[in-house]
Amino acid sequence: MEYLDFELPIKELNDQLDKCQIIGSESDVDVSETCKNIEKKLEETKKEIYGNLNAWQRVQLSRHPNRPYTLDYINAICGDSFLELFGDRGVKDDKAMIGGLGKIGDQSFMFIGQQKGTNTKTRQFRNFGMANPEGYRKALRLMRMAEKFNVPIVTFVDTPGAYPGLEAEERGQGEAIARNILEMFRIKVPIIVIIVGEGASGGALGIGVGDKVFMLENTWYSVISPESCSSILFRSWEYKEIAADALKLTSVDMKKNKLIDDVIPEPLGGAHYDRNATFETVKKTIVKSYAELSKKNINTLINERMDKYASMGEFSE
Repeated sequence: MEYLDFELPIKELNDQLDKCQIIGSESDVDVSETCKNIEKKLEETKKEIYGNLNAWQRVQLSRHPNRPYTLDYINAICGDSFLELFGDRGVKDDKAMIGGLGKIGDQSFMFIGQQKGTNTKTRQFRNFGMANPEGYRKALRLMRMAEKFNVPIVTFVDTPGAYPGLEAEERGQGEAIARNILEMFRIKVPIIVIIVGEGASGGALGIGVGDKVFMLENTWYSVISPESCSSILFRSWEYKEIAADALKLTSVDMKKNKLIDDVIPEPLGGAHYDRNATFETVKKTIVKSYAELSKKNINTLINERMDKYASMGEFSE
């Protein structure tokens, strides 16, 4: 397990517990009472730390290297039924954007999402989860396929942003994202969106329009990352914590501002502490949401989808 800077007190207690258990197993000394005391203190420390996280700490948790990624969710939810589909039929297959058909029970879904790598080699292969225009065009192709065969869509958002390289701009990065946003409003099947990690800017919005939009507890969703916001306003990354708080990018803030439908709780410490519990919670959320959406007439669904986004940003002084 890797620990973030604010998790160091937890690391120290875990190390103490490991040493205590080793002493107990390698000698005749009874250390059971000591181990219990350390375990109790460890649980209290976890509750204190994770119960009082600020915005920047949640951003850090969303990027935790042990956190499950899109393919982890899909494989856990669908098992062997997932069939990945490739290519945008125009340029190439973008490895940062994955998609394909999978089943939950007897119901088929089209799963689409950004995929980050788990080590240096796979991160380069997946372009760190930053999709090129062909990735968004592949996503749209799969959405239209889902619409043709009346298959509901589930998207998993986890990206630091769309790829900002020169070649991506030359191939129409902005147009590809804008086209996706436009078309997702008109897709004639239910769309469920779940932010499972980072939800940055247009990179997230390119697959982020849905009838139901959820955020896992320790994720963020914003027009810009805290570091980029800090560098623009203060010409330095040193103020990223101030920027994170000002951006109101946490799941609680997003729910409060009515920009998402609900928050999916995570195990104490984050999704990586109990992956199976997180997968099961996400699976239940998808099943429950589809059960609600499938009862609606498709024209009603599209009208409600458009009204939902049209009403965002309204406020009264």
